[in-house]
Amino acid sequence: MDKKKIRPKRATLQDIATEVGVSITTVSYALNGTGAVGAHITKRIRATAKRLNYRANHSAKATRTGKTRTIGLILPDLTNPFFPLLAQSIQQSANEAGYAVFLIDSCNGVEAERSGAHDLLARGADGIIWCPTTGDDSLAELREEIPIIVVDRPLPDYDSVAADCYDGASQLADYLFEIGHRNVGVVTGPMALASAQLRAEGFINRFCEHGAIDWQEENPFSIDLSRQVRDQLADSESSVIVCGNDLIALGVIRFLHETGHRVPQDISVAGFDDISWGRFTTPKLTTVKQPFLALGKQAFELLARRIDGDDSPRTLLQLDMAVVKRDSVLQR
Repeated sequence: MDKKKIRPKRATLQDIATEVGVSITTVSYALNGTGAVGAHITKRIRATAKRLNYRANHSAKATRTGKTRTIGLILPDLTNPFFPLLAQSIQQSANEAGYAVFLIDSCNGVEAERSGAHDLLARGADGIIWCPTTGDDSLAELREEIPIIVVDRPLPDYDSVAADCYDGASQLADYLFEIGHRNVGVVTGPMALASAQLRAEGFINRFCEHGAIDWQEENPFSIDLSRQVRDQLADSESSVIVCGNDLIALGVIRFLHETGHRVPQDISVAGFDDISWGRFTTPKLTTVKQPFLALGKQAFELLARRIDGDDSPRTLLQLDMAVVKRDSVLQR
């Protein structure tokens, strides 16, 4: 009969302290970068911890401190390339600060994001970063139980971190007018979302100071176009189509190619977000750049302050955007 394999005993702070000849408190200070421990002793302690293959026991620490050093991240749609980029940025910032991240993909479902948030709370997450599926406040009942930061799609009763979509869209309007476009078709994102509204309003308000909006239709943030959008595109005489995000723009370019239109020679197309796909299409996509790294970093840092007890008034952090000029827009 095979003998059951016995796992080696997990190294403890006491094991390190005994080897180095110091107290457990000194070991803890050295490993966590706190307290006044000399550089020579710190180096010895960390070298010993590495040799013994020491791993911190976060469960035990959570029992003592009441904090698990974990956060939840609830995103609406991981098939949209925008959100993996945002998740990567948040995870990088969290990991640098010693936090682990639990990711929930709500698949654009309100019930899924609500049940995911309750699950994160039950698992002891210290806080949540949330990009809402809709403009509805589906986590209202949890606001007083756990710190929640809304990212990309601001809601009024939460701390929010978002790019300044209105200004970014206004910059795009100025650029298109400067290079000779006077007639525009607009395909917005879902107008129930504040971010989609701000993009549409920022562009339309500014462009109408100069030229005319030929038509406007709404579409999901998806490469798949609605019948109404396709009908408008088929009959459009606009010189440029402005889209609520890059996925919509790529769907528009595909449809125009399929119906015999050349982009940008016949019709120009512009997007919003600057996802990586737009740099590898033909033609390369003109768009408005989202500050992915800054969004994730600022959202995590704001959440970390709330977890640590910061009770200052709610805030909306807005980050700058910029037009990225590529090949899908032609100078008239």
